[in-house]
Amino acid sequence: MDCSHQQAFIKQLYQLEIPKLSSISQNKPLEMNNFPFQSELNASCTDVDVTFYRTEHHTCNTSTPQLIPEFYIAVPIIYSMICAVGLTGNSAVIYVILKAPRMKTVTNIFILNLAIADELFTLVLPINIADYLLLQWPFGEFMCKLIISIDQYNTFSSIYFLTVMSIDRYLVVVATLKSKKMTYRTYRAAKTVSLSVWVIVTIIILPFSVFAKIHTEEGRSQCVFVFPQPEGFWWKVSRLYTLILGFVIPVSTICILYSIMLYKLRHMHLHSNAKALDKAKKKVMIMVLIILGVCLFCWTPYHLSTVVALTTDIPPTPLVIGISYFITTLSYANSCLNPFLYAFLDDTFRKGFRKMVGCGTAS
Repeated sequence: MDCSHQQAFIKQLYQLEIPKLSSISQNKPLEMNNFPFQSELNASCTDVDVTFYRTEHHTCNTSTPQLIPEFYIAVPIIYSMICAVGLTGNSAVIYVILKAPRMKTVTNIFILNLAIADELFTLVLPINIADYLLLQWPFGEFMCKLIISIDQYNTFSSIYFLTVMSIDRYLVVVATLKSKKMTYRTYRAAKTVSLSVWVIVTIIILPFSVFAKIHTEEGRSQCVFVFPQPEGFWWKVSRLYTLILGFVIPVSTICILYSIMLYKLRHMHLHSNAKALDKAKKKVMIMVLIILGVCLFCWTPYHLSTVVALTTDIPPTPLVIGISYFITTLSYANSCLNPFLYAFLDDTFRKGFRKMVGCGTAS
């Protein structure tokens, strides 16, 4: 296998990754920086490939990992399934909340925005799949910046809305324990908070939009992040930027709030034998465990891989590449699971959804 074919081979391997909830959403050829262990998975050729954001020069060798053909078939199939399930689930959430009057609550406003963020991501997945299959970017620089921006929106907005929901639930629990009314917790206030989250996320992702460019090499166009010199330094900065703002801060906030909330509920139980109160406590605890468990399950591996990529050198073996795709798939899957976790598991939402489906069938 000659040098140019090795580069094309490696590019093909990494085309679909996002590190959404990622780190800098550098998956796909669009955002290859977000691919787990991305810095270690470089083409072993003499030319410096800016798609990998590295400054080291490598000599061509025959150690490029070989993967079975089924691998290349499985990747687009898996991502297509994620796209289909994500579009269906998130579309259902958006439709029910907008159409059912009783669904217009503070909590559901945040669920609606979370569904919109996940919907945006699943909408661009077909383009990422096409990018993977074509081995080049045929959609132009505007679409390059747009798709990367949408991918980053999903990465940050999802976890930020989860954080807002955690803050909201914490305030509700505290107010309930103190028997206080939350006059400020209104539908209008929730919409204002949601708008503020989108504005904050827009500011956060601006650097990604600026660095997203079309790079042409050997006649092939790629949508990638082109960092200034030294590229290696800026690549590390970008990964740390996403790790801290997209995971460490929001997840730490969520964990702290839920820990305090559970502590308060447990303390409250010591002074009350009310069955209804005990039932409500258990329900909250179950939801907390599901939310935290799924969120951490989907995103922790990716962000841990970011730390590994920044601190060690890992050879691009088939095992490493396979693990990278598995980790990326977990982060993708979060967009499919959110509708079920934050909506379909809720009794009120299920009733609203069934009512809407019933009306549609009747008509």
